[in-house]
Amino acid sequence: MRVAIAGAGAVGRSVALELVDNGHEVLLIDKAPVSIRADLVPDAQWLLADACELSSLEEAQLETCDVVIASTGDDKANLVISLLAKTEFSVPRTVGRVNHPSNERLFGESWGVDVSVSTPRLMSALVEEAVSVGDLVRLFTFRQSNTNLVELTMPGDSPFIGQRVSEVPWPDDVVLVAILRDNTIQTPDSDRSLEAGDELLFVTPEEDENQLAELLSPKK
Repeated sequence: MRVAIAGAGAVGRSVALELVDNGHEVLLIDKAPVSIRADLVPDAQWLLADACELSSLEEAQLETCDVVIASTGDDKANLVISLLAKTEFSVPRTVGRVNHPSNERLFGESWGVDVSVSTPRLMSALVEEAVSVGDLVRLFTFRQSNTNLVELTMPGDSPFIGQRVSEVPWPDDVVLVAILRDNTIQTPDSDRSLEAGDELLFVTPEEDENQLAELLSPKK
């Protein structure tokens, strides 16, 4: 897979290192000469250019990329890069970094963003996930399918403690994807029983979130 990353700062380089280690072809683009640090990601390609300029993206041959990641520290630039990648080069998948929570609503289909990653939202979600028992915590939003990755820690008074996964009347469009228990990841097999303290990960439409929370942790 060929991946172009616009923004070669600490975030872009970290993503690039991970992708290179996983065997992908990576191109890092940045307009600041000080950011061109080929020694830090030696197996990646580097391009000194402004990714907001159409000519720069043509030079990068963006049409050959499977994914474009807009990871600069400027939300306006990330939106422009995503939009150009999607509309001018028909890149199959774009990922946009959200730096300021107030701009999160812009990172969607209208600006060519398939997946938005908001560091402030992720950090706050992880804090909530660490302290919340019985409350549904939204961890991530999948823009293309209008679904969310959510977590719920089973409270001790849940009506489904001790019952098997197959015995729970899950909402139709809700998918249980993993059970985190005793620092291990367990598959949600139909015969696996639910225990107090289990962290359950779901993919669910937003409209089903309240029903899911009420099912597993009804409020008295």
